Amino acid sequence: MAALRFPPELLVKAQGSGLGVKLAIFDVDGVLTDGRIYIGEAGESFKAFATLDGHGLKMLQQAGITPVVITGRDSPAVRRRVADLGLPHAVYGVKDKLAAATPLLARLGASWGEVAAMGDDWPDLPLLSRAGFACAPPGAHAEVLAAAHHVTRAPAGFGAARECCDLLLMAGGHYERLLHAHHDTLDGGAQP
Repeated sequence: MAALRFPPELLVKAQGSGLGVKLAIFDVDGVLTDGRIYIGEAGESFKAFATLDGHGLKMLQQAGITPVVITGRDSPAVRRRVADLGLPHAVYGVKDKLAAATPLLARLGASWGEVAAMGDDWPDLPLLSRAGFACAPPGAHAEVLAAAHHVTRAPAGFGAARECCDLLLMAGGHYERLLHAHHDTLDGGAQP
């Protein structure tokens, strides 16, 4: 039996519409990171990512939910993290996230009711307002917090995306199976 619990009404909402959530879109800065950008003397940028979040994204894939990264910035650090996690769908350096997401949804055969989205600032609002389920970290902008169905307890860059992943997995009926699979193996499956 899982130790993690969410309110039943939140689990129902996190199921999305139709056949459930098929695709989950995540912002990077302020969601998968704490939003701070470190810039070195040579102009290179550094970002810190939580392994909890990475494992959550990999578990979504194992459950048949496609994780997608859509970010307004582009950097080698973000591309490296996405590649290390084996995420096949990412769009970098976009100003209009809705314009980036719409053809991707069509290509993957998902409707907005089957999409979960997690963001922290105004550029994410078009995705959050259309998604069947919207998440935000607690430090998100007030307008984003108002648009979210769930505000995570964990802060951005410190497990907020994992909390959203766990919620989606639990709502879709995948959480217990994946948890037991980790208990039943020596290595717990692929690590992020």
